[in-house]
Amino acid sequence: MLDLFEQQYPQMHVLCFGGGTDSTAILGGWKERGLPPFDAILFADTGGERPHTYEHVKRTNEWLRANGQPQITMVRKAARTVDDATLEGNCLRRGSLPGLAYGFKTCSQKYKMQPQEKWLNNSEQAKVVWKVGGKVHRYIGYEFSERRRWAKAPLEDDKCINHYPLVEWEWSRPECIDAIKRMRLPLPGKSSCFFCPASTKPEIDALKNTYPLLFQRALAMEDNAILKTVKGLGRRFSWRDYATTKEEPTVTPCLVCVDES
Repeated sequence: MLDLFEQQYPQMHVLCFGGGTDSTAILGGWKERGLPPFDAILFADTGGERPHTYEHVKRTNEWLRANGQPQITMVRKAARTVDDATLEGNCLRRGSLPGLAYGFKTCSQKYKMQPQEKWLNNSEQAKVVWKVGGKVHRYIGYEFSERRRWAKAPLEDDKCINHYPLVEWEWSRPECIDAIKRMRLPLPGKSSCFFCPASTKPEIDALKNTYPLLFQRALAMEDNAILKTVKGLGRRFSWRDYATTKEEPTVTPCLVCVDES
């Protein structure tokens, strides 16, 4: 990978930082291999991350500063209204749920991918790379064990060449956790919107136990939605029904302790 940095033509290397285990581990492995600093580290904020993820971004920025890397650039979806600036606000305004509840990935595309692409399109450094016929090198955190994801992931598009460092290093979850420990950082914990329809039932329990106010906001979103094809945030079940029909509380780990990407 070092060869990429030794070319003479203009280049740009960008890390897509998700605020979780995988992208944090890339930073650790990057340092251990003596690779040059990234030109940019982008974190797409939907406005609905859990508090511990925002805290992790702050801690990671301190680590980056001490290790000669750029600070994390936080990007958000461009919106005409205040409501649409966050995924939660957009769902409440439309009386709907995140796209994933209906089987679509539009929430990730609109609030994760597009804000990063827009930032890149406005980057003067990226424009120089494209002007001379080059492509931006983009680094994404897929674990080696996630073969079903990285095997079909695109290697490049018109503007970017995609790299998957954890796949190249053959790092899966244990190696990623070990790398973060060597960085002397706490494990990031679960990284996703607090109202994510992909949440498992134990994760819903953990949200309720760890962040009860956020759990209530997720229920308010579900209650506000006009539903015809799905039952709620769980798609085949509503979070409210699940929470109110449980016979007894389940002991679950707090979300701060769950190491998700």
